[in-house]
Amino acid sequence: MRPLTEEETKAVFEKLYKFIGKNIKNLIDRPNEPYCFRLHKNKVFYVKEKLMKKATNIARDKLVALGTCIGKLTHTGKFRLTIGALDVISQYAKYKIWVKPSAEMQFLYGNNVLKSGLARITENTPSYTGAVIYNMADIPLGFGVSAKSTNECRSLDPNAVVAFHQADCGEFLRAEDEL
Repeated sequence: MRPLTEEETKAVFEKLYKFIGKNIKNLIDRPNEPYCFRLHKNKVFYVKEKLMKKATNIARDKLVALGTCIGKLTHTGKFRLTIGALDVISQYAKYKIWVKPSAEMQFLYGNNVLKSGLARITENTPSYTGAVIYNMADIPLGFGVSAKSTNECRSLDPNAVVAFHQADCGEFLRAEDEL
């Protein structure tokens, strides 16, 4: 478990910025307790500083996980958000997409959100920016990238893609060995 290098920190913050914008500072400087990002076996963890200091007593090879795994770094140095980041980014999400109950299962099976399944979308959502996908009961299901802006969504064909799938809660079952 080590701190992120400058390049790694930049990659993590750029990806998080797409989803939560300037709320990134709220992730680190929380009013109740400070948090930090740590790297362990190419996985990035979001952990309380107090817990991280206690974990220094455990050998690195014996440590499995610490805090919340929000993503992993690829071999090329790029950062990929995993479904573990959903709780973190849903609190501060700038853009949100709500799906109809009929489209909820389709998204949870790993499919993109279509116009026919779109219930609501945050006003002024631009194209190709991060968005958190919710059901109608405001429960976060996953996240993705908006394919069209809010204005473009109004005049779309029902089979057109509104949001590209990146991660969903169903991944806990489909890829439990990798998480």
